[in-house]
Amino acid sequence: MPQNAPVRTASTMMLVREVPGVEVLMVKRNHAIDHFSGAMVFPGGKVEASDAEPGWAAQVQGWDDIPDSERAPRISAIRETFEECGILPAVQGYQADPEGTRELRGAMDRGEASFLAYLQQNGLRPDLRSLSLFARWRTPPVVAKRFDTYFYLVEAPAEQVAQADGRETILAEWIAAGTALDMAARGERTIVFPTRMNLSLLARADSIADAVAAASMRPARVVEPVVELHGDKRFLRLEAEDGYGPTLEPLLF
Repeated sequence: MPQNAPVRTASTMMLVREVPGVEVLMVKRNHAIDHFSGAMVFPGGKVEASDAEPGWAAQVQGWDDIPDSERAPRISAIRETFEECGILPAVQGYQADPEGTRELRGAMDRGEASFLAYLQQNGLRPDLRSLSLFARWRTPPVVAKRFDTYFYLVEAPAEQVAQADGRETILAEWIAAGTALDMAARGERTIVFPTRMNLSLLARADSIADAVAAASMRPARVVEPVVELHGDKRFLRLEAEDGYGPTLEPLLF
């Protein structure tokens, strides 16, 4: 395994709603996509150069309140959520038009349309402060594809309907965190380690407010699982200070 694989910045969105109880939106990755194929994940992806264009400074709310290192990841999380499931979070006054934006989402995915230009043309200003930093994970060095991933939590707009894009994602479903974990334990869902660990944190919250408050109290920490060899098998270990409790499980990728 390569020890010096480049680390790409990525972001993912934990879009939540109260029904009552807290549900989170998860999408199923297309089996044709090589990374996390078939897995249930939160919407998200790599931070692109377009997420750091200078024009964003005037287009978003809360620009000066967010550290420079987090501006592009937050913009990326909002963009990826819109591309992958058609929901535009953190924007006041947006009138959802699923059919009207389907073609736009496809063009954005192909790099043929600009998310920033769309927001500018429609007077839509995402509020970066609406996103709560839930966690930050970095892939260990032994993995070929490495990511420094920001997990953000945001309340879903009540009037918008999730629709998978049909290319990267083939299913979108609202599910309670505990239910998702139980289904994964029974083999009914494929959920990768970082996603499961953050679902376990979300499952402790009785409301969105609880989840936001808990996230704000967690110390800023980049979680990078330690890889250990036990016999002839490799395991991932989390320390207690990572915030998930001591954890050891087989490395599957």
